[in-house]
Amino acid sequence: MGKTLFDKIWENHVVKHIPDGPDVLYIDRHLVHEVTSPQAFSALKARGLKVFRPEKTFATCDHNTPTIDQDKPIADESSRRAVEQLAANTAENGITYFPLGDPGNGIVHVIGPEQGIVLCGQTVVCGDSHTATHGAFGNIAFGIGTSEVEMVMATQCLLQSKPKQARITVNGRLAPDVTPKDVILYIISRLGTDGCTGCFVEYAGEVFRDMSMEGRMTVCNMSIEMGAKGGMVAPDSKTFEYVAGRRFAPEGAALQECISRWSALKTDEDAVFDKEYVFDAADIRPMVTYGTNPGMGVPVDGTIPESAVGCDAATFDKALSYMGFHKGEAMSGKKVDYVFVGSCTNGRIEDFRAFASALKGRRKADGVTVWLVPGSKSVEARIEEEGIGDILRGAGFEIRQPGCSACLAMNADKIPEGKYAVSTSNRNFEGRQGYGSRTILAGPLVAAEAAVTGCLGIPAGY
Repeated sequence: MGKTLFDKIWENHVVKHIPDGPDVLYIDRHLVHEVTSPQAFSALKARGLKVFRPEKTFATCDHNTPTIDQDKPIADESSRRAVEQLAANTAENGITYFPLGDPGNGIVHVIGPEQGIVLCGQTVVCGDSHTATHGAFGNIAFGIGTSEVEMVMATQCLLQSKPKQARITVNGRLAPDVTPKDVILYIISRLGTDGCTGCFVEYAGEVFRDMSMEGRMTVCNMSIEMGAKGGMVAPDSKTFEYVAGRRFAPEGAALQECISRWSALKTDEDAVFDKEYVFDAADIRPMVTYGTNPGMGVPVDGTIPESAVGCDAATFDKALSYMGFHKGEAMSGKKVDYVFVGSCTNGRIEDFRAFASALKGRRKADGVTVWLVPGSKSVEARIEEEGIGDILRGAGFEIRQPGCSACLAMNADKIPEGKYAVSTSNRNFEGRQGYGSRTILAGPLVAAEAAVTGCLGIPAGY
């Protein structure tokens, strides 16, 4: 029996197999931010230890950071302390840190690939569930808990049981108004939030081969929203082109040697997965969510169904009640109060290009608050270099500074109670964007349509 891409990477990183137990897995890259690291650093210090291999660890602040006035002290005391503690801990342990305002700063899952920290065929962990993003480069990437963060800091290894595997294949060609975000929202709506529980998912087929690296990152980012431990795409020429020239990436002969090795990272034809799913690109339309988990999704020109995959009747009815929606209602035309473009899901330059392209001379709708938040300082700079900033400001929008922003209510960018927000982030749980807030997940094109019309609808001009 052949081996999967996951098998090959896993086997290359097993330091020791414990009979009837987990494997000791070597970790190539450990990404750190201010939320889950303080307790781990404190525990390490209490044991008289320092980070074992600091050159494998990279840190940034993102969750607690404001997206305006970043040149001033952080107003919220607890957020300020968290960021200051990260700076102190990384300095004490010799860890590369991208502080607020640094050209390398940004959301941890945006700067990892952007800086060439994350390469191919690696094991990548972070105390953050959306570490799955980095699987887009053909990596085993997953989120870990605080005690595991401490374990990796102390040993550069982690105890892990090998998970089951699933493959999701999407063939055909996407319509022009369908984005990678729509692809993953469609898949989750079909499989439910428990469709791949405990599995590592490999994405295969024409759609993912044709997809840009940034699109693949969006898809892998949301793998965990269907219960998966992570998602991955086999590396190819697009991957290698993206990696080349990045700050921490290998160069010259060393890069070519890596590419030769990375080119072998693909699933064997006779490999067998625990689960297989196949979808047709022609069935995918611009998507939105209508409930309180990412699996409750329909085409933006569709209607709210009678039920959702993997969702019992009581939970389904409770979600609709929270959202103020009803079965059979059309999603198109529903009014929105806020639009948020950003996060580790859709805060990259391609997302802002898409948003700007959908404006087509139109202006921001009156009465709609729009937060456009780059995922990193690099994305912020490219928005200006490519003239996107001029287009956005000319249409009545403002661009905020990098950070996690309204993806989650851990900073000042919160959606007020009862308000509807079209969000390009990854979760629409109750209160995720602020107490009582009502989140509608979507891609950047649907977000743009909402921003200029004040309601949901098919992106114009596509």
